[in-house]
Amino acid sequence: MTAKFGIVSDDFTGGLLVASYLEEAGVECPVYFDPDAAVADDCAAPAIVVAGRTRLTPPAEAVAEASKAFDALNRLGYGRVAYKACASFDSTEDGNIGPVADLLADRYGDLPILMSAGFPEFRCTVHFGHLFYRGMLVNESAKKLDPVTPMQDPNLVRFLSRQSKSPVGLLTHLDMAGGIAAAKSALGTLIADGYRQVLLDCSDMRDVAVSTELALARKAVVASDPLIVSLALAHTDGLAGTAPPPKHASGPAAILAGSVGPVAKSQIATFRQEHPVLTISLGGEASEDAQIGAALDWAGAHSGRPIAITTFADDDEVKAVQAKLGTMEAARKAERILAGVAKGLHAQGVRRFIVSGGETSGSVVSALGIERVRPFARGPNGGGYCVADSSDPVSLFLKSGKLGAPDAFLTALDDMKS
Repeated sequence: MTAKFGIVSDDFTGGLLVASYLEEAGVECPVYFDPDAAVADDCAAPAIVVAGRTRLTPPAEAVAEASKAFDALNRLGYGRVAYKACASFDSTEDGNIGPVADLLADRYGDLPILMSAGFPEFRCTVHFGHLFYRGMLVNESAKKLDPVTPMQDPNLVRFLSRQSKSPVGLLTHLDMAGGIAAAKSALGTLIADGYRQVLLDCSDMRDVAVSTELALARKAVVASDPLIVSLALAHTDGLAGTAPPPKHASGPAAILAGSVGPVAKSQIATFRQEHPVLTISLGGEASEDAQIGAALDWAGAHSGRPIAITTFADDDEVKAVQAKLGTMEAARKAERILAGVAKGLHAQGVRRFIVSGGETSGSVVSALGIERVRPFARGPNGGGYCVADSSDPVSLFLKSGKLGAPDAFLTALDDMKS
């Protein structure tokens, strides 16, 4: 059975990545950053992403924002929906993935709500309920040092149960390895036991295939990229709606990087070998306006060539800034500064932006006043490319700060040539 498929994502980069997979498969999937804009457009595409900024917001705020997005999808006739979290379910014990799953359970009454983390393509897997990141238990990986969502407990069943109204059940890799009939039987037992939410293992793509079969008849799921893409393709099979591919805007290019960690460090260092890079310190005494102004003056002095502006800091500096400002305020300060820089760069004529970090991407897109974008199909260098669907063409590459090769910024510059 075909049905329009609606996706609400907890950040901009993740929503755009899912859309790029669907566009690659020939399914039109516009990305909206404002649910009201989707309703105003009377969007009728086979698939749609409403990208939010809820990953780091308090549960009540996240639930309210997600509810508004699902209201919009309902008004537009999207009969199957998903809440998209990142592959590693970045969160804390006070996070909002569980509360949003509770919202979907209450809203759709289609119990249990199936949940699926992981992204085997990028070596992020869930095995017997335990999250592995790049082949290591997440609490033994670099993720344990994430400055905002340190992952200290690899047991997602236990972790998500702390966030939710009731305990979370588990359907294991072994349950699914026996095929769809065995998986349905195991799920039936969990349903009989009264679980409102069930986590599905994601050890490999075979688990994703079985999970897709289990979720096809359900109105709503909470999942990461693989299951959502698979479900969307299954539901939209046969629906018309492929649009002509977009084209990149022309004009100067700038990289704005708000991520920290080894991947971001490597990408910035590689870019620095060929182009100028400015690092803004979050621990200084200068006002945010002064820092933005100084960054724009620096950018003006390098007019005509690609530049990068970053708030990157090493682990010790991150800890010092967090001790001074608080964990969330340190992150928000970085977002505000880079958003202000983006707005100023746009005024200087920059029309191609490469943005690293999900929260940073949300801040930059909001500062630029972009309500919707048309994603490019996922290509050899991955997804995340899009162009603003407006009279002012702006090209964007919104990427996760945790993914990509060391030359990701340089490659993106080549990819975004008009």
